[in-house]
Amino acid sequence: MLFDRTRKRKVVSKVSHCNTAWSKFRGLMFSLPIRDRCLVFRFDPPRRVDLHMFFVFFPIDVLFLDKKRRVIEIKHNFLPFTFYLSGKKAGYAVELPARTILDRRIRVGDRLEF
Repeated sequence: MLFDRTRKRKVVSKVSHCNTAWSKFRGLMFSLPIRDRCLVFRFDPPRRVDLHMFFVFFPIDVLFLDKKRRVIEIKHNFLPFTFYLSGKKAGYAVELPARTILDRRIRVGDRLEF
């Protein structure tokens, strides 16, 4: 489960970790839209994260977290067949169903738990 400790509420029920180079590359490519699930990518050491939506056919939201799992950057409505480079160095990127960030009122500075 992904839990927002700052707001004391569940964000999504299921968490899938992408730890290998292949799982990080593949991400959500060729998959069905995600619901009540997120993908967590870990980066050690933290870095500016480049994400692509090639062969992902639905929009998503993305949270960028520091090593302490605090939200440092937010990308709403990341569209299919686009590219994004985070402005800050992140220890984690969390891919969520579109509108999750707005619906759960997640803000920069919130601390997440997974």
